[in-house]
Amino acid sequence: MAAISPDGILLTGRVAVVTGAARGLGHAIAAAFADFGAHVAVCDRDTPPGDIGAEPAMTLDVRDQVAVGVFAEAVRERWGRVDVLVNNAGGTFCAAFADTSVRGERTLVEENFTQVTGMIRHLLPLMGEGASIINVTSSEAHQAAPGFAVYAAMKAALESLTRSLALELAPRGIRVNAIAPDALPTEGELQMRELVQEGTLPYEPVRLPPLGRLGEPSDAARAALFLAGDLARFVTGTTVHVDGGIHAAGGWRRTP
Repeated sequence: MAAISPDGILLTGRVAVVTGAARGLGHAIAAAFADFGAHVAVCDRDTPPGDIGAEPAMTLDVRDQVAVGVFAEAVRERWGRVDVLVNNAGGTFCAAFADTSVRGERTLVEENFTQVTGMIRHLLPLMGEGASIINVTSSEAHQAAPGFAVYAAMKAALESLTRSLALELAPRGIRVNAIAPDALPTEGELQMRELVQEGTLPYEPVRLPPLGRLGEPSDAARAALFLAGDLARFVTGTTVHVDGGIHAAGGWRRTP
């Protein structure tokens, strides 16, 4: 039996690309990768922070495939390869399906699905055996999301894409997995709470996980570290739910 090295979680010398890294989960993941030895390249529509020493660190809209191509070329020129790709960028807004315009729907599709396929197409030629793709989906990919129907559908599509790519890329030794976060204090989570308090949403989502507390962005980073490194070398085509047990609970609610 092959020995399990205590260094299996380290990413020393590996090249990791993280999208949507200016704040929240993306920043936490990029920072964790840097702390564990990876060379990190990041992009975001807002200016990425300089506290993790990422290079390249580019400001761009991931829906702009020309800009993504420039970013991919910058990564190739600087590092020559990609060992880990985290597709974290995304976005949504609250609106009933009947009130969502064609333009709004197109925006949600591009922000949460086609930008991911575009990023993978640009960076896949730089990935070799042992590489890892990590798609950040959402708990909404696995449950109803009134007020966010198209967003949830795109996250579910990303889950399906994750499984299919896991099989397509397995012969190349490239693993593809997903992280489905919930109950983490990100901007989106705080916005959801405000909508509930305002009475904008007709339903109130579960806000108290079975573990009895909210998580932190670093909890998603821990899951990403596992999926990126050698500890998960035999894990592909699956989703890690970083939600304190919300997915497992289904319709059950924890009592006070």
